[in-house]
Amino acid sequence: MKKSEIKFTVTLDDQRPVALHWNAQDSGMQGDKECKAMMLALFDKAEQTTMRIDLWTNDMMVEEMQQFFFEMYMSMADTFQNATNNKEMAEKMRIFARQFGKEVNLLK
Repeated sequence: MKKSEIKFTVTLDDQRPVALHWNAQDSGMQGDKECKAMMLALFDKAEQTTMRIDLWTNDMMVEEMQQFFFEMYMSMADTFQNATNNKEMAEKMRIFARQFGKEVNLLK
């Protein structure tokens, strides 16, 4: 059985992350890749609950955060549909995401 590693590096000042980098062993990219925000959700097998790490850097602009959330909502709908085959609920999630996109002026 093959194993693969995903690595996150967080550089902190006194209050918040100032730099976020990640690298995935099997991604084909060379070196660390910088990002401004990350949301990691894990479903704990023993506790049967979700654990999260949400981080963003000081230079993440509000407009970028709005785009990040819109894209995450759409991605979650796709993942939900693929995992459950519940197309109806996934479409309701997409409707919410599109409404969010309109409210924050990402969509017309």
